Amino acid sequence: MAPDLFDRLPATPQKVAAPLAERMRPRTLQDFIGQEHLLGEGKILRRAMEAGELPSLILWGPPGSGKTTLAFLLADRCKATFLPFSAVTSGIKEIKEVIVRAQRERAYGTRTLLFIDEIHRFNKAQQDAFLPHVEDGTIVLIGATTENPSFEVIAPLLSRAKVVTLHPLGEEALTMLLRRALGDQERGLGRLRIEADDEALRFIARLGSGDARVSLNTLELAAQMAEEQPDGSKRLTIQIAREASGRRTLLYDKTGEEHYNLISALHKSLRGSDPDASLYWLARMLASGEDPLYIVRRMVRFASEDIGNADPQALLVALAAKEAYHFLGSPEGDLALAQAVLYLATAHKSNAVYKAFGETQRDVEQAPLEGVPLHLRNAPTALMKEMEYGAGYQYPHDLPEAFADQQYLPEQLKERIYYHPTDCGLEAEIGRRLAEWRRRKLRMLSKERG
Repeated sequence: MAPDLFDRLPATPQKVAAPLAERMRPRTLQDFIGQEHLLGEGKILRRAMEAGELPSLILWGPPGSGKTTLAFLLADRCKATFLPFSAVTSGIKEIKEVIVRAQRERAYGTRTLLFIDEIHRFNKAQQDAFLPHVEDGTIVLIGATTENPSFEVIAPLLSRAKVVTLHPLGEEALTMLLRRALGDQERGLGRLRIEADDEALRFIARLGSGDARVSLNTLELAAQMAEEQPDGSKRLTIQIAREASGRRTLLYDKTGEEHYNLISALHKSLRGSDPDASLYWLARMLASGEDPLYIVRRMVRFASEDIGNADPQALLVALAAKEAYHFLGSPEGDLALAQAVLYLATAHKSNAVYKAFGETQRDVEQAPLEGVPLHLRNAPTALMKEMEYGAGYQYPHDLPEAFADQQYLPEQLKERIYYHPTDCGLEAEIGRRLAEWRRRKLRMLSKERG
């Protein structure tokens, strides 16, 4: 007989063939480490468990933070049937089968907790299929996702489930999990009698980046690599831990939230004039496989948006980094990006260009569109001259300091000022120059009025 896809998670010891991370999955709430903000005394999930309540939930958190285990423990504590369901391998047909089984369980007085792993992979129609059954209580829905539910889960489902956020596990919590696995005789590595250096375990925990599964699987590999001592025990050193860890795999999705989180961190670090943080986020993005040309496009934008005329050289540096990367490629071209990032981070900052252009665009969209003033028009034909095109125009190069006291904006906008230079970098000098020119124009307007 084929195994039931929806069988309850086993509570008996698993075969040794299962990965260490799976064997060490907590069976009780007391075994669960981390997420104190949800499970601590008086916290939301702790209260729900103690009351035997089962609210529908969306568990949002990074890989290895305990979403699946937490769902199982909720079902176990509240004596509900636990049905695990994968959004990767299942569709509408399987959803219907699950609902039929949940209705059968309900008829016998048993609640059903339907756990949907990677719920963000379901399309709108598939997510819609759960709504009536969540509403009428046929199922308690717990969805797990690594993506922001605001973007990936439909609004009607979000309104019927509470979103709770799980945090990456800290180094201390991961180290505790590793020590537990080393000492566990039944499910862990206790029979191997491994003596692990503190430095080695902290290294493995740190490289896990908050993911318990990664840390435990690395520990299992390190245990296999450790040499046996004369007394039959094994010694796990930092050198073995480094070999077992290999190259760190970074959490990243070029189209997901982490992509936007990292570029936002880079942009804000540049804006905050922190060269060290800026360089770190650049290195994170490059190591994660981000397209370097995407990064440099954002740098070019930053040069105009956040530096502008406080340091016009910034735009040239960003564009030069793009050309250098095109010419060299990776990894040599990465250094040009690093140079540009450091220049942008340490340059004078001004968003005056950004604000001025935004105000100009609003006037173009909202203010009446007047014709070009006659004195600013060219007059290539006799008829245009008769109509006084170009009449009264003053040629600045024929005047002292190459400045003409004449109006260039349409009549209704003639007193409008869009560009307000800051006191940073070159803009301080631009500001002094503009202030004098604007005083002259005010004198001209005063004469016109009176």
